[in-house]
Amino acid sequence: MTSLSFRNRIALNYIVGTGLLVLAVFSAIYFIVRLTVYNHIDENLNIEVQDHFKELRIEKGAVIFMDAEEWEEREHNSVDVNPIFVQFLDLNKKIIEKSPNLKNEKLVFHGKKEEFHPFDTKLLGNKIRQIQVPLHVQSKKVGYLIIAMSLSDSSKVLDNLMDTLLITFPIILFILFFLARFYAGRSIKPINNIIQTSKIITKDNLKARIPLPKTRDELFTLSKTINNLLNRIEDAIEREKQFTSDASHELRTPLTVIKGTLEVLVRKPRDSKEYEEKINYCINEVDHLNSLVDQLLMMARFENQKQNILKENVYLNAVILDVLTLNTEKIKSGKINVILDAQEEFYIYSDNYLVVTILRNIISNAVKYSKPNSEIKISLSRENHKISCIISDQGIGIAKKDLESILNPFFRSDSLNHSEIKGTGLGLFIVKRMTDLLQIKFKIESEIGKGTKVLLVFEEYDNSLK
Repeated sequence: MTSLSFRNRIALNYIVGTGLLVLAVFSAIYFIVRLTVYNHIDENLNIEVQDHFKELRIEKGAVIFMDAEEWEEREHNSVDVNPIFVQFLDLNKKIIEKSPNLKNEKLVFHGKKEEFHPFDTKLLGNKIRQIQVPLHVQSKKVGYLIIAMSLSDSSKVLDNLMDTLLITFPIILFILFFLARFYAGRSIKPINNIIQTSKIITKDNLKARIPLPKTRDELFTLSKTINNLLNRIEDAIEREKQFTSDASHELRTPLTVIKGTLEVLVRKPRDSKEYEEKINYCINEVDHLNSLVDQLLMMARFENQKQNILKENVYLNAVILDVLTLNTEKIKSGKINVILDAQEEFYIYSDNYLVVTILRNIISNAVKYSKPNSEIKISLSRENHKISCIISDQGIGIAKKDLESILNPFFRSDSLNHSEIKGTGLGLFIVKRMTDLLQIKFKIESEIGKGTKVLLVFEEYDNSLK
């Protein structure tokens, strides 16, 4: 069975089911015809019984015919298509009289058979249908009447019907198999298209798509689903290629700057102040490079790796204060006023390391792009077992057209000229990936020149987990 093709398996399963149905129909036809034939014969036997009861009388234990001449002239003297055999027995089962067409033969009395109930037996090797009934005089049994009818013609009809059905059955199955195989082949044509399309799809050729069937059936849905899958795979590979290209460019840029700066330094002797200036410049570029590598490694580590997540009780107030401490120097140099609005202690159930990373990226962006003497407000609130954290600044803002793009890797909005502000373009991309991984709601709103507001909604820590 396993070596059969899909088309042949469909055809085979179809004819097995259809064959059983045809077999049931043929069996029903045969048994209905057989029942009809036997009912007709049994009806004739009962009529004969009644007729012969009328033609005789019993006197002193002897059978006396009412019209002997008629008895001699009846069909029992002739060869008939369906001859009727009649026989009278006394109580000792001895023959009193029998129809002339029995000649030297006799009908056998079957003591175990029910009276007035027809049954099949044989006469001279031929099948007959026989009935045996008692003869009574004044409620006293005086003998038996046996009447039989030949089943030769009926048996021939039933045998011919059986032969016809047995010959027709395999022919019908044979025809049905090839018809089912033909239509199954047409039905699974989209599957062949899927196979052919799959063979020509490679990592360098992701443009091929499966032709959609005209009928909107399951194969249409399957083809459409596979095409959508191919679209997602193509998009993912294109994003990966673009990410690799951007990452290479971002890594190459600081290395090129460092190399160029060092080459300038070795061309001729310079004073210590100029050496110090160029070395500090290279150190800044190395720091930028380290930051970029760290973020790339973090992305690789937590890329859809839910098994690396370790959820626990996280004290959100302390995490925010720690992140602000890390940015103290930048906050002071920018003369930024940071307000933490937390009226109570807030605990969340999440991964501490990832939450720190998320808040560090968002708060460092708020500090980095804030205007001097501006304000950053961080507020915490609770509602329906959810804790909301809103981080708003009065920085340069982001254009509406760039709000979706800033979540892509290495993208930096050029709405305002801030080339002097160092960045990798990975911060918000990492935030988006990690919030998705932790199932934290993340929303960002911004307006050019007015600032940016970020919303994070965490799952509150359940005390029952303690």
